[in-house]
Amino acid sequence: MSDSTDSTDSGAATVRLTTAQALVRFLAAQYSERDGVEQRFVPGVWGIFGHGNVAGLGQALLQADRTGEADLPYYLARNEQGMVHTAVGFARTRNRLQTFACSASTGPGSTNMVTGAALATTNRIPVLLLPSDMFTTRYPDPVLQQLEDTRGGDVTVNDVFRPVSKYFDRVTRPEQLIPAAQAAMRVLTDPVETGAVTLCLPQDVQAEAYDWPTAFFRKRVWHIGRPLPEPDALARAASVIRMAERPLLVAGGGVVYSEAESALRAFAEATGIPVADTHAGKGALPWDHDRAVGGIGSTGARSANELAREADVVIGVGTRYSDFTTASHTVFADPDVTFVNLNVARLDAAKHAASQLVCDARTGLEALGRELDGWEVAAGHRARTRELAEEWARTTDACYAVDHGPLPAQTAVLGALNDVLGDRDVVINAAGSMPGDLQMLWRARDPKAYHVEYAYSCMGYEVAAGTGVKMADPSREVVVLVGDGSYLMMAQEIVTMVSEGLKVIIVVVQNHGFASIGSLSESLGSQRFGTKYRYRDPGSGRLDGPVLPVDLAANAASLGARVIRADGIKEFRAALAEAKAAETTTVVHIETDLEGPNPPGSAWWDVPVSQVSELDSTRDAYRTYHSHQQGQRHYL
Repeated sequence: MSDSTDSTDSGAATVRLTTAQALVRFLAAQYSERDGVEQRFVPGVWGIFGHGNVAGLGQALLQADRTGEADLPYYLARNEQGMVHTAVGFARTRNRLQTFACSASTGPGSTNMVTGAALATTNRIPVLLLPSDMFTTRYPDPVLQQLEDTRGGDVTVNDVFRPVSKYFDRVTRPEQLIPAAQAAMRVLTDPVETGAVTLCLPQDVQAEAYDWPTAFFRKRVWHIGRPLPEPDALARAASVIRMAERPLLVAGGGVVYSEAESALRAFAEATGIPVADTHAGKGALPWDHDRAVGGIGSTGARSANELAREADVVIGVGTRYSDFTTASHTVFADPDVTFVNLNVARLDAAKHAASQLVCDARTGLEALGRELDGWEVAAGHRARTRELAEEWARTTDACYAVDHGPLPAQTAVLGALNDVLGDRDVVINAAGSMPGDLQMLWRARDPKAYHVEYAYSCMGYEVAAGTGVKMADPSREVVVLVGDGSYLMMAQEIVTMVSEGLKVIIVVVQNHGFASIGSLSESLGSQRFGTKYRYRDPGSGRLDGPVLPVDLAANAASLGARVIRADGIKEFRAALAEAKAAETTTVVHIETDLEGPNPPGSAWWDVPVSQVSELDSTRDAYRTYHSHQQGQRHYL
């Protein structure tokens, strides 16, 4: 939870400003603090100007820049969804202690941000959205881009933000900004409640003047604490763990955001409990640590999944237990499995009828370690952990080194990339087949080196997020790993990287289709239908003609990036070395085989199959699906 402190100032004085000018001054004065480290919470505003915000917030940002009355730099994006992804990438890298605001014009400019809002809220990452709205006076009603709703005159397109925002408000009078802005900051800086926060700003209200109390603009520090576990809850949790013979700890994103890596390592070493990780938690414990067993769940490593199946106690730290983590409620297979959940959010701590520790990940692990002082797992469980981890390391080596032709396997591309990148270099990915391969195979030794967005798994996140990650930590090499499907969704933020002078490496893996969904389609009896980039065959009328002549490398060059084409893994390694030595945004392009070979799976994911069908492939897939369903359960 967080609270705030203000610097002293007279509350009686006022200053006349527009609503937009007041918002700019307010945001520039907001700070976060944790563990004695204080920093600006909103270091800038991303935006694309249109008729809803150009004369309001745009004028306010211009005035602040020209007069120096507020330090709130403006950054120009190329797509409104992209700028939200950029803010999310930045905030995630900064452990949710900083984020950007995002301004958009009325109508489509604003609704373009909705997908970004959903991604931020699903991932529990703070981002402040400032969509412009219609006139409150309604004199020019209806204006350009206005939705006319027969159910009510106060409905606008921005109401679509309500279900995907952790806080939503529409500022229809200037003075409403005072409580709304403070409520927005409260939610943004609360680790339990954080996500997308939306303040809708009608275009006439943005430009309306008001006499603001100067106290509204004084420096305000939002203190982000570390809640301690309740003593009785701690004792109950320790009691459960002490009875365990085959415990497993699942490290989620909460470990990373809490900066609890050292506490996790100390806990694992003292107790001997093996540690599996989710996408958001990968790197919290180095991959080659004696207790690390790799990714867990539907796309997890066999080492982690076997231990999950055998576990009698599962300790979830900072994880929300998505269906990929639980393999759709099949991977924790012991009929008497018990859960201990350590999470700052009670929503997650209470899942699976767990013994709950509602607290910060770092303080909770430290306290639980003290409570378990002297207790550790049996030697047999330690030996089983190492045996499985070493076996999976050999499997990973084989996937990385696979010699496949005529086009290389995607796993070989990942192997080359993993070899070339340093421990602090960041790899960014989000959707398609690569997140699955990465969770199984990627060897992360740093908690910020693995940046895979998999709560919303949003195609198009990667390039935009790369901008935010590089801005958040310029000292790191940032590598965006993107397939052609995601690239075609949203590549235009390459222009933003170039304009901001950012050095980012973008690896474009082109396989002329949707590898992940194609493979899933095949396994579900749908025969990879509609998953390849092909001409429509004039004879059959189907999209199964020749491969389309799409040149993504040429496209990237047209957006201002330096481009290197690689034919094969040897050339790819050389291209990566050249890209690392470059000083500008560089795209490395390589083609891979759309159909694999893929890493060996060891868990299931529930995607329903048609119960009746005229196709043999679908009927066969349903029989397999039904057999997997038998392993599903509620963890009660």
